[in-house]
Amino acid sequence: MRPYSRRGMLSIGAGAAAAVSLAGCAGLTGSDDSSHADGSGGDSAQGKPKPEPTARPIGDGSTAYTGKQPHQPAKPEPLQPGQAPPQFVVFSWDGAGEVGNGLFPRFLDLAKEHGASMTFFLSGLYLLPESKKRLYDPPNNPRGASDIGYLTDAHIKDTLKNVRRAWLEGHEIGTHFNGHFCGESHGSVKNWTPRQWRSEIDQAKSFVKQWRTHTGWTDLPALPFDYDKELVGGRTPCLLGQDNLLPTARELGWRYDASSPGGRQVWPVKRQGIWDLPLQQIPFPGRRFEVLSMDYNMLANQSLNSTKAPAHNYPGWREQSAQAYIQGFKRAYETNRAPLFIGNHFEQWNGGIYMDAVEEAFKHMAREKDKGGDVRLVSFRQYVDWMDAQRPEVLAKLRTLDVGQQPAGGWREFLKATPTGSGSPSSNAA
Repeated sequence: MRPYSRRGMLSIGAGAAAAVSLAGCAGLTGSDDSSHADGSGGDSAQGKPKPEPTARPIGDGSTAYTGKQPHQPAKPEPLQPGQAPPQFVVFSWDGAGEVGNGLFPRFLDLAKEHGASMTFFLSGLYLLPESKKRLYDPPNNPRGASDIGYLTDAHIKDTLKNVRRAWLEGHEIGTHFNGHFCGESHGSVKNWTPRQWRSEIDQAKSFVKQWRTHTGWTDLPALPFDYDKELVGGRTPCLLGQDNLLPTARELGWRYDASSPGGRQVWPVKRQGIWDLPLQQIPFPGRRFEVLSMDYNMLANQSLNSTKAPAHNYPGWREQSAQAYIQGFKRAYETNRAPLFIGNHFEQWNGGIYMDAVEEAFKHMAREKDKGGDVRLVSFRQYVDWMDAQRPEVLAKLRTLDVGQQPAGGWREFLKATPTGSGSPSSNAA
């Protein structure tokens, strides 16, 4: 499938070439799950696997309620006076379809090895057979149109298998919507109204909630969650259209949106009552400009959008990409502890170097966690759970720290007890 993206902000250093910050595309584009819905994730005291609880089918049985999601962190608590905030890192994946390249299970295995959670922004069309494509009525586009195409039946089955496993292992299933229409045309998501976003979201949810009806498959297990309750955030195609999406997201009760382009490594705020969690500008080793924290942005600045550049460039580009993530992590971890948001696709551009780069960076961050550092590799949903548990005056204080700025006097002094009216956790007014 072709990658689609948008040219975004230009950052020009003195004497340096322009840095093209592009929004990523939805393009891409298992193993059996062994997790348990009771959160044990392993064998019982008798050495036998604990059975999953009885599922309660929803609708046509494509999804089912199976109880509380397993492998979730403890209920977050407010920071205590003088306590340093954790270093949060969110790895997220646009599209989240498995097309036979093994990338979905590869990163599920990686996360499981290190006790991490991620967010998978599932494209609804990846669960709709191409033979039923006319069920999709995209705003301002012909019925059945899609700029990312449709998956084969075999790949839909693989995607279902891995989405099911992901949720059972504690990961979040968000949305990347459907047809991925970018650019400046009338049909672009950039031009959609709040009502059209509502149509797109309703359709994305219906393709997840009714895959059994659309495919006719009765021999596959249901997705083990209620998507109406599970879906609390997403990322728009090419990071376009957020302004008109937010009123609809708020109406639906979403808790965050990850569609804002060109964010900085600072503590986030809410827009229209929704946490605004953007891709961020991070150091780009060897260059004077910064790059957005996503694989496609690395590619755009290295090979000018070509996904099959000459192979002799690959080793250097792989290391440059890995170090961009690592340096972004290090800058935050050693200074303002702003969360780091990383977005990627299950792709094999330029020989798969970006998948290797994000794995190298992930392992670096996991080692810091394993060494006893307060590093938390979480999903967006888990992150906003923590944010909503914090006192407003503490979050306000954290937001005074700029990119790479250390807290004056250290964390103990910077976050010492401050007067507050109620002492209550953060509210949607933030």
